[in-house]
Amino acid sequence: MDHIGIDLHKRESQICIVTEEGELIERTIRTTRDRFTAVLAERARARILLEASTESEWVAQCVEALGHEVIVADPNYAPMYPERRRRVKTNRRDARTLATACRLGAYRPAHRVSVAQRRIRQQLSVRDVLVRTRTRAIAMTGALVRSEGLRVRSGEPEQFIRRLDDVSLPAALSATLAPTVALLKTLEAELRDANRAIEQIAVDDPIVMRLTTAPGIGPLTAAAYVATLDRVDRFAGAHQVESYFGLVPSEHSSADYRRRGHITKAGDPRMRWLLVQAAWAVWHSKQADAQPLRAWARRIADRRGRSVAIIALARRLAGILYAMWRDEKPFDRARLERSAAVVH
Repeated sequence: MDHIGIDLHKRESQICIVTEEGELIERTIRTTRDRFTAVLAERARARILLEASTESEWVAQCVEALGHEVIVADPNYAPMYPERRRRVKTNRRDARTLATACRLGAYRPAHRVSVAQRRIRQQLSVRDVLVRTRTRAIAMTGALVRSEGLRVRSGEPEQFIRRLDDVSLPAALSATLAPTVALLKTLEAELRDANRAIEQIAVDDPIVMRLTTAPGIGPLTAAAYVATLDRVDRFAGAHQVESYFGLVPSEHSSADYRRRGHITKAGDPRMRWLLVQAAWAVWHSKQADAQPLRAWARRIADRRGRSVAIIALARRLAGILYAMWRDEKPFDRARLERSAAVVH
């Protein structure tokens, strides 16, 4: 069987083919379905190694449809690049290295997200862009209003246009802000549609619906959690999930000392931010189900400060959601209190 390494890039990709006889074939092609088909369609079934990247999934699907075996590899796996040098890095060398790693089995497969969850991730990404655009537009509008000695009242971003209408703006400023106001109205309509779509996901997906029973967890956070993990059985336990989200402390230790630092911030930053926001929601919540978690977090805050307590609570929520998904059970306050009693 031939072994092939493909170094993918947005416009052009480098292909290195190592045949069964040891012959080396190298080509640079455009990163398009037509070009991959032209180069690989007539070849016998081969094993192909790609790095996980923006393009990797559609390329993998395209090449698999041609009858080849495709492995999408974790680019952070150092043994895959034993000869990489910082001062000498080219696409050709990388493709050769991938082909060699493919032949030797010196790679760690990356998880390939299911089609359904990839679509949800795309929806969440679009919503993120809408929210960030709205935030920037509101900040700029508020600054221009203040430059005229006026002020828009504080409040929820969804009500910004209504609060802006309460301000008697000079005619010139009102005309200047007209395009931004029109943009904000469009963004609000699009965000309402995006939020409805996410709420529908919670209705249609029993896993997402189950996760929303936990304190501080709404449809957005639950849907993002499921879409980020994709499959619960690929994690050995809650601590592995917490590490996957970058919510565990970094560590630099040796035989003589142990030094722990800030959280690693590995993984998806959106999911980590949502879990932190959920922790804040629990911190301020008056709901009975949130009481054990709130009390637990406040004890940490008394010792180490509120910021550390919120991160610890976000980490614990990540573990609780994992257990709920794994055990197929809704949030159980009594179970949480029993586990706390055992710890004490």
